[in-house]
Amino acid sequence: MALDKMEDLSLNPVVSRAKLMEMEGVAVTQPIYSSYDKVRKFKARPDDLLIATYAKAGTTWTQEIVDMIQQNGDVEKCRRDTTYRRHPFLEWNIQEPPSLRYSGLELADAMPSPRTIKTHLPVQLVPPSFWEQNCKVIYVARNAKDNLVSYYHFHKMNKGLPDPGTWEEFVEKFMTGKVVWGSWYDHVKGWWKAKDKHRILYLFYEDMKENPKQEIKKIVKFLEKDMNEELINKILYNTSFEIMKENPMANYTKEFQGVMDHSISPFMRKGVVGDWKNYFTVAQNEKFDEDYKKKMADTSLVFRTEL
Repeated sequence: MALDKMEDLSLNPVVSRAKLMEMEGVAVTQPIYSSYDKVRKFKARPDDLLIATYAKAGTTWTQEIVDMIQQNGDVEKCRRDTTYRRHPFLEWNIQEPPSLRYSGLELADAMPSPRTIKTHLPVQLVPPSFWEQNCKVIYVARNAKDNLVSYYHFHKMNKGLPDPGTWEEFVEKFMTGKVVWGSWYDHVKGWWKAKDKHRILYLFYEDMKENPKQEIKKIVKFLEKDMNEELINKILYNTSFEIMKENPMANYTKEFQGVMDHSISPFMRKGVVGDWKNYFTVAQNEKFDEDYKKKMADTSLVFRTEL
């Protein structure tokens, strides 16, 4: 990311839009592309936990649930720092301007064990050391239509991503995988397949919305923790959309000013299932469904687009 203007950078650095590059058939931003060799060589540790998702599929929500479980429901400890510093975003890296510098890789390397790390990488681009060390992974998948809508709004407010263009243009880009982190279809299918070989807890955003308590219990069990009902209820409350939306340590308002413009769209926008109905035209929906059927014909994965 380069600077466009030089005035008043300390308060509000102006960031130019990221460019899209292709890496092993997957679209990524230029900074991810240029640092990927280092990412691939990342040394995972056996007690690392990886939280993997396609972007805007409930990542921050899951991170907050995991942190609350790890900190035994201690709200103050969970507010010790922002989400992206508590859980390094492995492949994300911003070098310019210096005031916004962020390297998930450097943060992770410097962090004491046990670490929780976040990634949006498709399964085939995850550093091999995670598999070699038999690390646990939590993957969250969200239905394509809602994921697309959320990702569109995120592109509009986040200058760290390429310009989304119009809604119509973005729908096309999403369907053809010409968006950062590549094809949604390949992403969810790749991780679904990988769960048969690795220690992966595969969760669905829609299940988390419908019965968050049940899904929290699944995570607690996966992390081999023992928690009573009272503690689970505390986690349930503190990781609700309403509470998290007001939490500066989770809602991305504390850093990255100049990159994220929350006046265009808040980072935590709606957090619902079925919002796609407010955006897709009848024609778009028909075309999308037809394309979806073809792309998802080779998987047992089933998604719900409404509750």
